[in-house]
Amino acid sequence: MSDLNLILLGPPGSGKGTQGERLTEDFDLPYFATGDILRAAVRDSTEIGLEAKRYMDGGNLVPDQVIVEVVAEALDDEATADGFILDGFPRTLGQADALDAELKRLDRALTAVILIDASDEEVHRRLGGRRTCRKNGHIFHVTFDPPKNAGVCDVCGAELYVRDDDKPETITNRLKVYHDQTEPLVGRYRELGLLKRVEGSLPPDQVGDRIRALLATLRMEEEL
Repeated sequence: MSDLNLILLGPPGSGKGTQGERLTEDFDLPYFATGDILRAAVRDSTEIGLEAKRYMDGGNLVPDQVIVEVVAEALDDEATADGFILDGFPRTLGQADALDAELKRLDRALTAVILIDASDEEVHRRLGGRRTCRKNGHIFHVTFDPPKNAGVCDVCGAELYVRDDDKPETITNRLKVYHDQTEPLVGRYRELGLLKRVEGSLPPDQVGDRIRALLATLRMEEEL
Protein backbone atom coordinates (compact mmCIF):
# COMPACT_ATOMS: atom_id res chain seq x y z
CA MET A 1 0.00 0.00 0.00
CA SER A 2 1.79 3.11 -1.22
CA ASP A 3 0.12 5.40 1.27
CA LEU A 4 -2.55 5.17 3.94
CA ASN A 5 -5.10 7.95 3.64
CA LEU A 6 -7.85 7.58 6.24
CA ILE A 7 -10.98 9.35 7.44
CA LEU A 8 -12.33 8.59 10.92
CA LEU A 9 -16.11 8.92 10.95
CA GLY A 10 -18.57 8.54 13.81
CA PRO A 11 -20.77 10.35 16.31
CA PRO A 12 -19.36 12.55 19.07
CA GLY A 13 -18.01 10.47 21.93
CA SER A 14 -17.43 7.38 19.78
CA GLY A 15 -13.67 7.44 20.40
CA LYS A 16 -12.35 8.88 17.12
CA GLY A 17 -9.74 10.98 18.90
CA THR A 18 -8.44 8.07 20.94
CA GLN A 19 -8.15 5.81 17.89
CA GLY A 20 -6.63 8.61 15.81
CA GLU A 21 -3.83 8.99 18.35
CA ARG A 22 -3.24 5.24 18.38
CA LEU A 23 -3.12 5.05 14.58
CA THR A 24 -0.65 7.92 14.56
CA GLU A 25 1.64 5.96 16.88
CA ASP A 26 1.16 2.65 15.05
CA PHE A 27 1.70 3.93 11.52
CA ASP A 28 3.67 7.15 12.11
CA LEU A 29 1.09 9.19 10.19
CA PRO A 30 0.08 12.82 10.75
CA TYR A 31 -3.28 13.16 12.48
CA PHE A 32 -5.50 16.10 11.56
CA ALA A 33 -8.53 17.12 13.58
CA THR A 34 -10.34 20.04 11.97
CA GLY A 35 -10.05 22.35 14.98
CA ASP A 36 -6.34 21.59 15.35
CA ILE A 37 -5.71 22.31 11.66
CA LEU A 38 -7.49 25.66 11.88
CA ARG A 39 -5.60 26.67 15.02
CA ALA A 40 -2.26 25.63 13.48
CA ALA A 41 -2.95 27.62 10.30
CA VAL A 42 -3.85 30.68 12.36
CA ARG A 43 -0.78 30.23 14.57
CA ASP A 44 1.51 29.91 11.54
CA SER A 45 -0.13 32.96 9.89
CA THR A 46 -0.55 31.21 6.55
CA GLU A 47 -2.63 33.03 3.97
CA ILE A 48 -5.58 30.69 4.52
CA GLY A 49 -5.01 30.78 8.27
CA LEU A 50 -5.30 34.55 8.30
CA GLU A 51 -8.53 34.32 6.31
CA ALA A 52 -9.92 31.80 8.80
CA LYS A 53 -8.83 34.04 11.68
CA ARG A 54 -10.96 36.89 10.38
CA TYR A 55 -14.06 34.73 10.70
CA MET A 56 -13.05 33.31 14.06
CA ASP A 57 -12.23 36.71 15.53
CA GLY A 58 -15.64 37.95 14.45
CA GLY A 59 -17.33 35.05 16.21
CA ASN A 60 -18.51 33.60 12.90
CA LEU A 61 -18.39 30.04 11.57
CA VAL A 62 -15.53 29.43 9.17
CA PRO A 63 -17.08 28.74 5.72
CA ASP A 64 -16.75 25.27 4.24
CA GLN A 65 -14.52 26.44 1.40
CA VAL A 66 -12.04 28.02 3.81
CA ILE A 67 -11.98 24.85 5.92
CA VAL A 68 -11.40 22.77 2.79
CA GLU A 69 -8.52 25.03 1.76
CA VAL A 70 -6.99 24.77 5.24
CA VAL A 71 -7.25 20.96 5.11
CA ALA A 72 -5.81 20.88 1.56
CA GLU A 73 -2.92 23.07 2.69
CA ALA A 74 -2.19 20.65 5.53
CA LEU A 75 -2.35 17.62 3.21
CA ASP A 76 -0.12 19.22 0.59
CA ASP A 77 2.95 18.70 2.75
CA GLU A 78 5.92 16.34 2.79
CA ALA A 79 4.82 15.00 6.18
CA THR A 80 1.80 13.35 4.52
CA ALA A 81 3.84 11.47 1.90
CA ASP A 82 3.04 8.12 3.54
CA GLY A 83 -0.56 9.06 4.33
CA PHE A 84 -2.75 10.95 6.77
CA ILE A 85 -5.61 10.58 9.22
CA LEU A 86 -8.54 13.02 9.09
CA ASP A 87 -10.88 13.35 12.09
CA GLY A 88 -13.89 15.66 12.05
CA PHE A 89 -13.65 16.34 8.33
CA PRO A 90 -15.59 16.05 6.16
CA ARG A 91 -18.74 16.70 8.20
CA THR A 92 -21.17 17.22 5.32
CA LEU A 93 -21.75 15.94 1.78
CA GLY A 94 -20.66 19.33 0.48
CA GLN A 95 -17.38 19.10 2.35
CA ALA A 96 -16.90 15.56 1.03
CA ASP A 97 -17.35 16.80 -2.56
CA ALA A 98 -14.81 19.55 -1.95
CA LEU A 99 -12.35 17.11 -0.36
CA ASP A 100 -12.66 14.77 -3.36
CA ALA A 101 -11.78 17.64 -5.67
CA GLU A 102 -8.78 18.66 -3.57
CA LEU A 103 -7.48 15.10 -3.32
CA LYS A 104 -7.80 14.72 -7.08
CA ARG A 105 -5.83 17.95 -7.53
CA LEU A 106 -3.14 16.59 -5.19
CA ASP A 107 -3.21 13.22 -7.01
CA ARG A 108 -4.22 11.48 -3.77
CA ALA A 109 -6.95 8.97 -3.04
CA LEU A 110 -8.67 7.76 0.11
CA THR A 111 -7.69 4.32 1.35
CA ALA A 112 -10.61 3.81 3.73
CA VAL A 113 -13.25 5.58 5.79
CA ILE A 114 -13.41 3.98 9.23
CA LEU A 115 -16.80 4.37 10.89
CA ILE A 116 -16.46 4.03 14.65
CA ASP A 117 -20.12 3.52 15.38
CA ALA A 118 -21.94 4.00 18.68
CA SER A 119 -25.60 4.31 19.60
CA ASP A 120 -27.10 7.53 20.93
CA GLU A 121 -27.55 5.80 24.29
CA GLU A 122 -23.84 4.91 24.42
CA VAL A 123 -22.84 8.47 23.51
CA HIS A 124 -25.05 9.86 26.29
CA ARG A 125 -23.55 7.36 28.73
CA ARG A 126 -20.00 8.27 27.80
CA LEU A 127 -20.26 12.03 27.51
CA GLY A 128 -22.93 12.52 30.16
CA GLY A 129 -20.86 10.66 32.75
CA ARG A 130 -17.80 12.87 32.40
CA ARG A 131 -16.83 15.12 35.29
CA THR A 132 -14.17 17.80 34.95
CA CYS A 133 -11.96 19.35 37.61
CA ARG A 134 -12.89 23.01 37.91
CA LYS A 135 -9.33 24.01 38.80
CA ASN A 136 -6.99 21.99 36.56
CA GLY A 137 -9.25 20.25 34.04
CA HIS A 138 -8.60 16.67 35.14
CA ILE A 139 -11.32 14.40 33.74
CA PHE A 140 -13.13 11.56 35.50
CA HIS A 141 -16.14 9.43 34.61
CA VAL A 142 -18.83 8.36 37.03
CA THR A 143 -18.80 4.81 35.58
CA PHE A 144 -15.46 4.17 33.86
CA ASP A 145 -13.10 6.23 36.02
CA PRO A 146 -14.90 7.52 39.12
CA PRO A 147 -13.15 9.75 41.67
CA LYS A 148 -12.49 8.28 45.11
CA ASN A 149 -14.86 10.84 46.60
CA ALA A 150 -17.91 11.88 44.56
CA GLY A 151 -17.63 15.39 43.19
CA VAL A 152 -14.01 15.86 44.28
CA CYS A 153 -10.88 15.69 42.09
CA ASP A 154 -8.46 12.96 43.22
CA VAL A 155 -5.47 15.03 42.07
CA CYS A 156 -6.02 18.47 43.58
CA GLY A 157 -9.20 18.23 45.65
CA ALA A 158 -11.08 20.79 43.56
CA GLU A 159 -14.76 20.50 42.67
CA LEU A 160 -15.77 18.30 39.77
CA TYR A 161 -18.51 19.67 37.52
CA VAL A 162 -20.41 18.88 34.33
CA ARG A 163 -19.20 20.97 31.40
CA ASP A 164 -21.81 22.52 29.13
CA ASP A 165 -20.67 20.16 26.33
CA ASP A 166 -21.48 17.19 28.55
CA LYS A 167 -24.98 18.24 29.57
CA PRO A 168 -27.83 16.06 28.21
CA GLU A 169 -29.43 18.78 26.09
CA THR A 170 -26.08 19.64 24.46
CA ILE A 171 -25.30 15.99 23.74
CA THR A 172 -28.76 15.56 22.19
CA ASN A 173 -28.19 18.58 19.96
CA ARG A 174 -24.73 17.39 18.90
CA LEU A 175 -26.20 14.00 17.98
CA LYS A 176 -28.98 15.66 15.97
CA VAL A 177 -26.39 17.64 14.00
CA TYR A 178 -24.43 14.43 13.40
CA HIS A 179 -27.48 12.50 12.21
CA ASP A 180 -28.72 15.34 9.99
CA GLN A 181 -25.44 16.53 8.47
CA THR A 182 -22.72 13.89 8.86
CA GLU A 183 -24.46 10.50 8.87
CA PRO A 184 -25.34 10.76 5.14
CA LEU A 185 -21.60 10.32 4.52
CA VAL A 186 -21.94 6.72 5.69
CA GLY A 187 -24.05 5.82 2.65
CA ARG A 188 -21.83 7.81 0.32
CA TYR A 189 -18.63 6.05 1.33
CA ARG A 190 -20.35 2.66 1.51
CA GLU A 191 -21.38 3.04 -2.15
CA LEU A 192 -17.79 3.92 -3.03
CA GLY A 193 -16.56 0.76 -1.31
CA LEU A 194 -14.48 2.73 1.17
CA LEU A 195 -16.50 2.32 4.38
CA LYS A 196 -15.21 0.01 7.12
CA ARG A 197 -17.40 -0.20 10.23
CA VAL A 198 -16.09 -0.89 13.73
CA GLU A 199 -18.28 -1.27 16.83
CA GLY A 200 -17.40 1.76 18.93
CA SER A 201 -19.05 0.55 22.13
CA LEU A 202 -16.24 -1.96 22.65
CA PRO A 203 -13.30 -1.14 24.96
CA PRO A 204 -10.74 1.14 23.25
CA ASP A 205 -8.10 -1.61 23.00
CA GLN A 206 -10.54 -3.90 21.17
CA VAL A 207 -11.59 -1.09 18.83
CA GLY A 208 -7.93 -0.41 18.06
CA ASP A 209 -7.23 -4.09 17.40
CA ARG A 210 -10.14 -4.30 14.96
CA ILE A 211 -9.02 -1.21 13.08
CA ARG A 212 -5.48 -2.56 12.75
CA ALA A 213 -6.91 -5.88 11.50
CA LEU A 214 -8.98 -4.04 8.88
CA LEU A 215 -5.93 -2.14 7.66
CA ALA A 216 -3.84 -5.33 7.56
CA THR A 217 -6.52 -6.94 5.40
CA LEU A 218 -6.47 -3.96 3.03
CA ARG A 219 -2.71 -4.29 2.69
CA MET A 220 -2.97 -7.99 1.89
CA GLU A 221 -5.73 -7.40 -0.67
CA GLU A 222 -3.58 -4.82 -2.43
CA GLU A 223 -0.67 -7.24 -2.66
CA LEU A 224 -2.78 -9.98 -4.31
